[in-house]
Amino acid sequence: MEPETFPEELADALVGVQRLMRRRLRREMTDARLRGAEVDLLRLVETRPGIGVSDGAKDLGPAANSVPTLVNELVQAGYLVRETDSADRRAARLLPTLAAGTRLRAWRRRRADLVRRHVSRLDETDRQALHAAIPALRKLAGTLHEEAEET
Repeated sequence: MEPETFPEELADALVGVQRLMRRRLRREMTDARLRGAEVDLLRLVETRPGIGVSDGAKDLGPAANSVPTLVNELVQAGYLVRETDSADRRAARLLPTLAAGTRLRAWRRRRADLVRRHVSRLDETDRQALHAAIPALRKLAGTLHEEAEET
C-alpha cells in the first residue's frame, strides 16, 4: 500500500463492505424495505429520543427539506411519533415507537450474524488485524462527525 493511495483504498474498502452488507441484509428482509436515510434517521432518534426535526437534519446532513419527508414516511409506517415541543409549540420532537426498536434490534442482530459468519472465514491474522483497527476506525468516524458539526 502506497501512502498516497491509502486514503482512497481505505474509503473504497469501507464503502464496499457497507454496500455488500446492506445488499445481503436486504435480501433477508421480510418487512418493507427502508431506505438508508430512513434507517439513519431511525437510528438517530433511537439514540437521541426527543430530537427535533431540524437537529435531525443537521446531524444527518441531507438537504433540509428531505428530513421532514423522511419523518412523515416513518410516522406513517409506524416507526416514529412526532410530538409538539412543550417549550416551543412550533417545533416537533421525534420519538421511536416500539416497532422501530424491534426492527432496529432485529437488523443489528442480522448484521452481527452476517459479519460473524464472514469474519470466521478469515484466518486468525486477518481477524486480529480487523479487531485492532476498530479503535482507529472509531476515531476516524469521530473526526468526520466533528468536521460535519463545524460546517
